[in-house]
Amino acid sequence: MNDRNTQKRKADHIRICLEENVQFNRLTNGLDRYRFTHFCLPELNLNEIDTTTTFLGKELSVPLLISSMTGGTETAKTINYRLAEVAQEYKLAMGVGSQRVAVEKPEVADTFAVRSLAPDILLFANLGAVQLNYNYGLDRCRRVIDLLEADALILHLNPLQECIQTNGDTNFKGLLDKIADLCSKLTVPVIAKEVGNGISVNMAQKLIDTGVKAIDVAGAGGTSWAKVESERAENSMQRNLGKTFADWGLPTAECILEIRTQYPDIPLIASGGIRNGMEVAKAIAMGADIAGLALPFLQAASESSQALKELVELLTAEIRTVMFCTGNADIYQLKHSHALQKIA
Repeated sequence: MNDRNTQKRKADHIRICLEENVQFNRLTNGLDRYRFTHFCLPELNLNEIDTTTTFLGKELSVPLLISSMTGGTETAKTINYRLAEVAQEYKLAMGVGSQRVAVEKPEVADTFAVRSLAPDILLFANLGAVQLNYNYGLDRCRRVIDLLEADALILHLNPLQECIQTNGDTNFKGLLDKIADLCSKLTVPVIAKEVGNGISVNMAQKLIDTGVKAIDVAGAGGTSWAKVESERAENSMQRNLGKTFADWGLPTAECILEIRTQYPDIPLIASGGIRNGMEVAKAIAMGADIAGLALPFLQAASESSQALKELVELLTAEIRTVMFCTGNADIYQLKHSHALQKIA
C-alpha cells in the first residue's frame, strides 16, 4: 500500500472515530460487572491521597496512558502536540499512532515528533507487528524509536482489523520468532498491544516468552476497529464482514484478571473501552499497573488544549474519589485492596 493511501487511512480513522458510531454494539469491557465496596468512614484525608506510580522506570502523577491514536496528517499533528503538552504538564504516559506512515513518507515525521514538547514523559513509539513480515526489520524499528526518542516500542497486534481493512496486511505467519529477535536486539523494552480485541493469557505467555517486557491488553468493549474499517470499506463484502465481527473479542476485564493471575509481575496496561476515572480505578484494582484511554483524549484534543486539561483533571478527581471512598491512600493499596466485588 502506498504512502498516500496510508495517510488517507489515518485521516479517515480520526474522522470516523469522531463522527460515526463505531463502539461495540453489545459486548462491554466487562468492568460494568464489578463494583467497589463503599467505605462510609475511610479514615483518610482526601487531600493526602497519593495517585503517583512508576511504570517502566518513570514516575507518573496518575496511572494514566494517553493511548496510541494518530499521526501522519496536519490534523493528527495538532492532536499529538496538544496531547504531548498535556502529558508533560500532568506527568502522564503517552503513545503515538502507528509510525509506518512516517517511515514511508519522512516528510510527515514531524507529526509524531513530540519529545521537544514533552521532554520528561514516558513516551511510546508504535508499529504494527505484522510489518515485520513486510520489509520492516531492526533498522526501521530503531528509526521510529529514535524519531520519538521513545522509552519503549509498542508492537500492535491487529489481525481482525487487517482482515476487514481493504488490502490489509494479513500475513501474520512466523511473527513470534521475529518479535523475539527484535526484543533481543533493541535497547528499549517492547510492549505488545492489541487494538481493541484483547490479549488472552495464552497469547500473553507466548509474547512474554519472546522477550516482550509489558502487555497492553486493549480488550473489547470500546472502539470496534472492525466497525471503523467497515465504514471505510470499498466494497460490500468488506463492509458486511466488518459488521459481522463488530463485537468480536475478549473483554478488557477478563484479559486483565487472567494475565495478572498468571503473571503477577509483568508490567500490565489496561485499555479497551475505558472511559472514565472509575473504570481506571477498577482496572488498577484488578491488577493493572496503568490504564490507557484513547477516544476520550481524541475527542478532547480535537476540541482544544483546555478541554484536554479539564479531562485530565476530571479523570484524576474520579480516581482520587474512588480511592478515598474505598479507604486506599495510594495506588499500591488500591491495587492490593480487594475492594472490587463482582456483581452476581
